Amino acid sequence: MKIDLTGKTALVTGSTAGIGHAIARGLAATGAQVVVNGRNQGKVDAAIAAITKAVPGAKVKGVAADVSTAEGCNALVSALPEVDILINNAGIFEPKGFFDIPDEDWTRFFEVNVMSGIRLSRAYMQGMLKRNWGRIVFISSESGLNIPGEMIHYGMTKTAQLAISRGLAELTKGTAVTVNSVLPGPTMSEGVETFVKDLAKQNGQSVEEAASNFVKQHRLTSLIQRFATVEEIANMVVYVSSKEAAVTNGAALRAEGGIVQTIA
Repeated sequence: MKIDLTGKTALVTGSTAGIGHAIARGLAATGAQVVVNGRNQGKVDAAIAAITKAVPGAKVKGVAADVSTAEGCNALVSALPEVDILINNAGIFEPKGFFDIPDEDWTRFFEVNVMSGIRLSRAYMQGMLKRNWGRIVFISSESGLNIPGEMIHYGMTKTAQLAISRGLAELTKGTAVTVNSVLPGPTMSEGVETFVKDLAKQNGQSVEEAASNFVKQHRLTSLIQRFATVEEIANMVVYVSSKEAAVTNGAALRAEGGIVQTIA
């Protein structure tokens, strides 16, 4: 299958590093005009340079904006009034015991992980419906189905994304617009790599041992028994963003290595 998104504009929020960056790179390889987003202009510029180096001929530009705020989302939409593909990837996570999570953290996680996608979908989806083509993808997590005891506030936001994604899909009936969620499992992004390195240091282990032990101890049902790569997650997102994925709509697409022990 050759995915060709030439002529389409794709916005990937939180794409200066990690899964978002891999998604932006993957979409650039399909010929799409990719818009990189992050809070820091220097990181946005660096991400653009990395993608153009990895994908010769890539069409990439960037908008620095903090999508965790209404003001940041408005600034992004002002700079980029229309998109064909919206990847709601911006997000944060932090292991913290439930009794240690203050109200401010619940609010912060909801603003970053949930409201960013709501605000941008509200801004861009009507144009997609009018043009009768578009893709919206929420990067959720298997933690939205298996709420992790070590970060319940994070799991809550990932479940919320599934509800929003399915609800928005209902608004696309009879059109060529789709809205889906992708649910990664443990993935070796830069942020997770830092987390694993800290674990290794605390336990006197190598990074490889710490990564392996984390999956075996905290994601016991994993069938692949390892962290995914960011490219493996990006592959799923690029497909669901494609013209070929026309009949995939309102779905929660699992890319979590078999952690979730249900058939559907």
